[in-house]
Amino acid sequence: MSRDRPLAGLVVAGGYSSRFGEGDKALAELAGRPLIRRVVDRLGATAQPLVVNCRDEQVEPIRDALQGCHGRVRFAIDPVPDRGPVAGVRTGLADLEREYTAVVACDLPFVDPELLVQLADHADGHDGAVVRLESGWPQPLQAVYRSDAMATACDATLESGSKRLLDVLERLDVVTVPATDLESIDPSAFESIDTRDDLRTVENRLETS
Repeated sequence: MSRDRPLAGLVVAGGYSSRFGEGDKALAELAGRPLIRRVVDRLGATAQPLVVNCRDEQVEPIRDALQGCHGRVRFAIDPVPDRGPVAGVRTGLADLEREYTAVVACDLPFVDPELLVQLADHADGHDGAVVRLESGWPQPLQAVYRSDAMATACDATLESGSKRLLDVLERLDVVTVPATDLESIDPSAFESIDTRDDLRTVENRLETS
């Protein structure tokens, strides 16, 4: 895939994040900026248009958090709240028309635009490209997918009764890219904020760096 081929962006933010505790994780501040603002700012460096998938009651607070960000952000609202990430991705893709879309979770504040460019290159001619970490785990919510193929796979997975993104990947021709094969990507790009303790740990690291 040519690096100047247009790439859309989708941020998935509609989950209730029970492990995080009270409050909307997407709006939790890290060093003075909401997590979702950090993700949108980074994703917007390489992808347009941008869509945020979320629940209806999240729209206004997220819109406030994104005031002044580069480029226009659209919202794709879950018709049924918190059906899981497969449903969230499917809802978001319905509003995107680019051939390929970068899909990123709202809790990855250090997502690297260059990582998404490299994944887009790997995805060319396939249904997508996903990083596999040294631990062996794939990263389906920091990946690039062919938009129509991903939407179809999400539909089929939901119809089967599954809510697992890994089941979606099994329906696709996806290139798996070992993290060790990626060039000049800081490991922090794969760091997710799952709990309040994670947030405090990362904040402390930023304060002392």
